[in-house]
Amino acid sequence: MIAVFAPIGRTVLGALAAIGSLAIYAASVLRHMITPPFYPRALLGALYQIGWLSLPVVGLTAIFTGAALALQIYAGGARFSAEAVVPSIVAIGMVRELGPVLGGLMVAARVASSVAAEIGTMKVTEQIDALVTLSTDPMKYLVAPRVLAATLAVPLLVAVGDSIGILGGYLVGVGRLDFNGAVYLKNTVDFLQQWDVVSGLLKGAAFGFLVALCGCYFGMRSGRGAQGVGAATKQAVVAASVLILASNYLLTELFFSA
Repeated sequence: MIAVFAPIGRTVLGALAAIGSLAIYAASVLRHMITPPFYPRALLGALYQIGWLSLPVVGLTAIFTGAALALQIYAGGARFSAEAVVPSIVAIGMVRELGPVLGGLMVAARVASSVAAEIGTMKVTEQIDALVTLSTDPMKYLVAPRVLAATLAVPLLVAVGDSIGILGGYLVGVGRLDFNGAVYLKNTVDFLQQWDVVSGLLKGAAFGFLVALCGCYFGMRSGRGAQGVGAATKQAVVAASVLILASNYLLTELFFSA
């Protein structure tokens, strides 16, 4: 009987050990982020790579999501003669949930994979050992700038994505669903509250931290050879995506529970 449950126990214990290891790593990263020395040039490079170069994919995702959301809400609202709620629901849905979550997932697919592959390749080619030989802490030079850059850049990406998503809903609402443009914008502004926007930006900061953290963590733990780097890349994207979805629920419960 015990043999039946032994694999389940090993899986659970392995998962708990992985969560604990990641939590300890996160605490170490936070400590290195706030203590000198700092590398501003590395931070600026990471901001460019993570923030600016992620803008096209986040923008495209947002505009098509906002447009599809407007169509779906209109089709559902038509069953109850509530088509007028399209502007307000599109705006609230984008800034509270879809903007941060989809933006975070797109950044995870692009950034977590690239960071894990880059750091994993540096480990395989012994470049990280070379940094240690030169008295440069890899956590300070490689990890802390990337995590800080993602924490700062993803909320900005979320803000841009929210605006583009609302624009997508506006274009569909005015051009396809025959809404009056001025009325659409007025309903969007009237029903959207400041906390809706702020909560989405806070989610974006948390998601950015998790994305870069997973990329660095699995990159540093990469196995030898191309197979090890590929496995680290896959694990980083999967872990970042799952953590984004799990933390989104926890943050939503924290921000909007009655």
